[in-house]
Amino acid sequence: MSEASGEFTTHDATLTVDELSARVGMTVRTLRFYAGRGLIPPPIRRGRVGYYGPEHIARLDLVRELQAHGFTLQAIEGYLERIPDDATPQDIALHRTLLTPWMRDLPETLDRATLVRRTGRELTDDDIEMLVALGVVEPTPDDDVFQVATAHLSLGVELLDLDLPVEAVLDAGRIFTEHGRAIAEELTEVFRNKVWPHYRDSGGPPEHIQRLVERFKPVTIQGLVLAYERAVGETQRDTIRRTGSKKLHG
Repeated sequence: MSEASGEFTTHDATLTVDELSARVGMTVRTLRFYAGRGLIPPPIRRGRVGYYGPEHIARLDLVRELQAHGFTLQAIEGYLERIPDDATPQDIALHRTLLTPWMRDLPETLDRATLVRRTGRELTDDDIEMLVALGVVEPTPDDDVFQVATAHLSLGVELLDLDLPVEAVLDAGRIFTEHGRAIAEELTEVFRNKVWPHYRDSGGPPEHIQRLVERFKPVTIQGLVLAYERAVGETQRDTIRRTGSKKLHG
């Protein structure tokens, strides 16, 4: 890749199909199948030998990430069709980075008995309902089998002891979902239009840029927490001022 232009060149294609197979951990047969489906571009031909480079690796890494998220082959094809043919490895890495979960841990599938062992307490149907309302537990089509956000399970159990009304928790959940999505969409635009071009134009390799982007995530989350804490404090002060004003004029 030309460091100045950031564009993929034929000089970057140095891997044979066997070397590419070892590099990405896929069989040669799988690579040729993906190439036949158009998931990766054709190799660069030098004589009778085809060579592969960073663009092929980046696209294959993205295919693997999409598979990990449960995308079917047809859905993956549709996703990759929206990526321009002249996309650089850094551009492709952006898509993979945005797919990476922002939570500390992916949800685990647990049956009820295992969930009880994890929480260290008996769980009534009302307790399960509350954990579902909190977003810590999600039902599955199978009876007494759940998707559990294990990173937040201990907090969810602590909230059970507060005896909160389920209706209040559901209302709070709707508020977080509604405003959380709006924040996510606006921050994604900031990321795409300002953060990503800055990293891309730095000319660094995709792996380095991805590490930089990963650091952006916790900073963003911390900024959101601080903004929320500040807003809550300001709301409390406004409430106190209004209450005091009513007493003076009451």
